[in-house]
Amino acid sequence: MSQLEKPSLYDRLGGVYNIATVVDDFIDRIMVDPRLNANPRVDEAHHRVSAAGFKYLVTEMVCWAAGGPQTYTGRSMGDSHRHLSITPEEWVAFMDDFQQTLDRFAVPEPEQDELKAIVESTREAIVVTPFQEGPDPAASG
Repeated sequence: MSQLEKPSLYDRLGGVYNIATVVDDFIDRIMVDPRLNANPRVDEAHHRVSAAGFKYLVTEMVCWAAGGPQTYTGRSMGDSHRHLSITPEEWVAFMDDFQQTLDRFAVPEPEQDELKAIVESTREAIVVTPFQEGPDPAASG
């Protein structure tokens, strides 16, 4: 590797074991967050879905997105979240939980920024905006 090549985010985070440890804390945090569980659909999903399986898939996804050798095998973000009707306010709470986890593990700021950009790239597929709740009136005419 030349001195100009930057190691992958996956390598800078310490690989699968470090990523899995951070994901473990994060999933534990969001599963009990009352701000998220106030949404009855999210609360139901948090009680229906195995935390261990959820952690596995999120670890797989983060490793893959960070440049690791893993392949994400779960459903798309839209398919796995659309039915939950997650609001912009719930997204903010989710990102706050994410920040708390990153801070707990003292993830360096450059890596935090990259991780948050990865998570933010999924926002559109996950968060329901008022415009997505009904047909576009401008489209009919």
